[in-house]
Formats: sequence, C-alpha cells, structure tokens
Amino acid sequence: MKLVLASKNEDKIKEIKSLLQDLNLDILTFKDFESFPDTIEDKSTLEGNAEKKSRAIWKKFHLPALADDTGLFVDALNGKPGVYSSRFAGENVTYKQNRQRLLFVLKDIPKEKRTAAFKTVIVFIDKEGSKFVVNGECKGYIGFKEKGDNGFGYDSIFYYDNSNKTFAELSSDKKNKISHRGIALRKIGSIIEENIKNI
Repeated sequence: MKLVLASKNEDKIKEIKSLLQDLNLDILTFKDFESFPDTIEDKSTLEGNAEKKSRAIWKKFHLPALADDTGLFVDALNGKPGVYSSRFAGENVTYKQNRQRLLFVLKDIPKEKRTAAFKTVIVFIDKEGSKFVVNGECKGYIGFKEKGDNGFGYDSIFYYDNSNKTFAELSSDKKNKISHRGIALRKIGSIIEENIKNI
C-alpha cells in the first residue's frame, strides 16, 4: 500500500519511516511529487492541524495519507508553546532559537515547576477518505541547559519521566520506544495494518 507522509520536515519523516518500517508500505514523501501541498498550520489543536495536512494530501493525490502534529506543553506556561512549538521564537526560526527562547522564558522557574509533556496527534486518512486519529504523550520536565547531540526540536532540553537524560542523549531506538511520537505511531501502525488487510 502506498502511504504519503504529509510533512516536509525531514527529521520527522526519518523518525516516522523508522517506526513504520515493519509494515508492508511504500512510503512516499514530498520528494516523490512535483507539486506538494503547502499547508498552513492555523488550527487551534494538534488534531486540527494534523487533519488539515493529511486531508490536503488525500484530496490532491487520492492516496492514503498520514500527518502528525506535535507540541511541547509546559505547565508553568499554561500549556505553551503547545500548537505553536515550531514557531515559539517566531516564524522561520531554527530549532535552537526555539529552545533558547523557552529556556529564557523559564530562567527563573525552579526545577519542580518545570514539568512538561510532549504530545503527538496522528491523523491517517485511508484510500476511501475515512479518518483515524491516535494520540501519544510523554511526560517530563524542561532542563536549565542543553544536553545531548541526537534528536531535534526541543529534545536537548526535555528530560523524560523524571530521568537524568534528555531525549537528545538517547539513541534513536531508545527514544522511539518511549517518545510521544513512537507511542502514537505504534497505535496508528496497528490501524494501518488492519486497513491493508481489508483492501
């Protein structure tokens, strides 16, 4: 079965491909098409953004499509940056600029109040246009400085589940076992597998 990933984020694509590699899928990305929809993520929820992206792909190519939207929700900031995680420091910024902005905003917040959660919502649209939604969540806290060289986004400042390690200090395999996206992709993987059987 062909599956189009509704993303142009190559770090995210790499992670999704790795987690879905055991399924009998021909995974296509923006590189496989001459014209690929650019979707503005202007919804107020992760699900809204993920559905908008996957639905745009399905409408254009009439192929099964998968999109995720992920946010980092910091309790001391009333859930921010949330749906604005990729542009917390402004439009067209780097991962590092977003991390630096978050560390600056939290600079006077003590460790016990730096709790946070990564949340992922994945929307899969099958060949017929039916929608399937799953969620994944990983709780932890925001550190005071960057640690680790792996991962992307906020990984180098997010300590998972009261551990002494950031996501960026983990191997890809270890991170995928415990991460928000890993949890969500295993759930959607089961749904896609059933979908393949019913074709």
